[in-house]
Amino acid sequence: MKQTPAHETHNPDLLKLMPKHSRRVVEVGCSLGAFARAYKNIVLDCHYTGIEIDRDYAEASKRFCDRVLHSSIEALDDDAFDSLFPSDCWVFGDTLEHLQDPWGLLRKIRTRIAPGGCVVACIPNAQHWSVQARLSSGQFRYEEAGLLDRTHLRWFTRVTIGEMFEAAGFKIVEGGARTFAEPGRDKVLEAIRLLAQSVDADPEQAASDATAFQWVLRAETK
Repeated sequence: MKQTPAHETHNPDLLKLMPKHSRRVVEVGCSLGAFARAYKNIVLDCHYTGIEIDRDYAEASKRFCDRVLHSSIEALDDDAFDSLFPSDCWVFGDTLEHLQDPWGLLRKIRTRIAPGGCVVACIPNAQHWSVQARLSSGQFRYEEAGLLDRTHLRWFTRVTIGEMFEAAGFKIVEGGARTFAEPGRDKVLEAIRLLAQSVDADPEQAASDATAFQWVLRAETK
């Protein structure tokens, strides 16, 4: 199955969360290397390793990464995985949702990452108002990209993202929602508030969480 279409732009909100002192970065799902290029323009002496499951994308990312592994992170044997350390920052730009066991991978990274290391991630929001609207009308259809990307295996909300990182031994220290101008949102948010009230949940929190298209975060070792 072909992966999500690649692009030459980086996520500026995720880049803002990157520590400016990291010297050994590993990016899972480096695509064409756009994020590596952006970060290495800031931290010139950083050694940047990219891991990419798509052969063509992996080849293209060699322009900007110091090292590229053409593989799924979950397919690496112990020796190959251990070769990614020491490392002090791991990047998951819309990739954790593509993994079979992102919870286990984060725990595995936590046991090996350098003291004071961190993970930065961008994760699609399964609680987005458009997903809820589609579910309510039975229109839950996979697409080539976006929230309903056909290659997504896992689904997360703000709450379950926090639980995943906490269970892995990380503490989320910074981050927030990525939101965009979206027509039709306000009408659906009113329905979401009513639905939240019907299950004794906070209606304003439910509406706020439903506006996030993605969540970006930096989590540090506890």
